[in-house]
Amino acid sequence: MPGPTELLIIMFIVLLLFGAGRISRIGYELGDGIRGFRKGLKDAESNDNPTA
Repeated sequence: MPGPTELLIIMFIVLLLFGAGRISRIGYELGDGIRGFRKGLKDAESNDNPTA
């Protein structure tokens, strides 16, 4: 398992490869996907237990 120094080096290399703008966009899209997934789970639960 990499230590803190190795993780910093890896993060620096990723930043150089992708750039700050692209990394922030990827983070936004990942968060948007997670929100959509949670909303889908909540909608599925509400459809499983209909109120009569």
